[in-house]
Amino acid sequence: MSLKGPFIILVITSILGLVSCGLFNPEPIPCVRESLPDKFSEFTTDAAPEQKWWETFNDSELNAIVEEALSNNLNLKQIWARLMQARAMAIQAGADRYPDLTGTAGATHFKQRTKNGSALTSTFENYSLGVSSNYELDLWGRVRAEQEAAILSTEASEQDLNAAAITLAAEVTNRWLQIIAQRTQKHLLNEQIETNQTFLELIELRFRHAMVSALDVYQQQQVIDQVRAQIPLVEAQESKLMNELSVLLGKAPRSPLVISRPDLPKLAPMPSTGIPADLLENRPDIKAAQLRLQSAGWNVSAARADRLPSLTLSARAIFENEHLDLLLDNWLLSLAANLTAPVFDGNRRAAEVDRTMALKDENFAAYRQTILTAIREVEDALVTEAKQQEHILKLKQVIQTARKALAQATLRYRNGLNDYLPVLTQLLSVQDLERDLIAQRATLLTNRISLYRSLGGTWTEGLIFTVSG
Repeated sequence: MSLKGPFIILVITSILGLVSCGLFNPEPIPCVRESLPDKFSEFTTDAAPEQKWWETFNDSELNAIVEEALSNNLNLKQIWARLMQARAMAIQAGADRYPDLTGTAGATHFKQRTKNGSALTSTFENYSLGVSSNYELDLWGRVRAEQEAAILSTEASEQDLNAAAITLAAEVTNRWLQIIAQRTQKHLLNEQIETNQTFLELIELRFRHAMVSALDVYQQQQVIDQVRAQIPLVEAQESKLMNELSVLLGKAPRSPLVISRPDLPKLAPMPSTGIPADLLENRPDIKAAQLRLQSAGWNVSAARADRLPSLTLSARAIFENEHLDLLLDNWLLSLAANLTAPVFDGNRRAAEVDRTMALKDENFAAYRQTILTAIREVEDALVTEAKQQEHILKLKQVIQTARKALAQATLRYRNGLNDYLPVLTQLLSVQDLERDLIAQRATLLTNRISLYRSLGGTWTEGLIFTVSG
């Protein structure tokens, strides 16, 4: 048979493919750096963000808990599984860039009996072996564009995993911090009960000497009862936080966890923030949004190329014979080229181009929104921490003043210059302020965690190997 015709078609189409390989390449992403602020409002430096920022709390138990969460968290494993799905889909999308090859084999046994004077039986056997291949020439880059889009989507899924890891580390550290805060509150409540019990003993002594009325005794006992009533609520909150932390670690609630730190950690120095443009490289969610925007651009290219003619080459070779040992003696080889072009499809392909272009615009808006949100989160964390530190400083001044007022009211009460109400008022005020100070210190540390999370970082680069293990 002659191969001249298919060969000429192959050469011509290959030349067309080389000429048109860049015909539908996506447009470059518009630069957004020029529209970003030059610096953050406070604590701006040129250094890179902290690596594994939770280590700044100097607690080995916390380090172990975070590492365990990064290895065993079930939400993280779900995102890892989605990443594996995306990688498989990228391989599928690129499979059409290569010819396929299908093998066939068969055997036929046929027996025929005829009766013409005498019965005759004929037996026939036939064996066949063949291969076939089909290949679509990627004239306009449609298959390549689909593969590029799938690869970029896979990379975006990997950045989703990194972003989830950053969020997980922040959630685990925050739960650990709140558990310590609740224990600190409980310890303070027990100390306040002891203090209030001392006041009660003083009042009872004065009552036995008919120096005060029973009302003073009941009022002080009420204060003790109120403080005791707070302890179950603190214990319940601690238990709830422990259960949440267990689930974050991939464990069942009420699983044993080792948290032996007696008090809240000290706040480390302000971390390096860099400039807002650094977030484009340090925030995985921004990277993911950018990759999805690039993927959308390639989808537009694929949709445009799908409106043009396509050429498919096919080849088939068949070997067959009624005797197995002579199977390769009889063979048939065929080559064919098939050109198809859309003539009328009800504007389906044109609508697909419009859809992918609109999706690209949506992804561009989402990309810019992600950048702005990231900058806002850093700014909010910086301002909140600065104001929170100022608030704590003034709160300590209030506590000092309240303690002085309590001491003065107690002295006047012992000297019989005033009744117990001023003492009771100042005592309640001091103890409320002491509990509030612990809560505000915990809030300050929580704000620092938010700052670490909003700055992102590159410590997640090797995470996929940890999760997969």
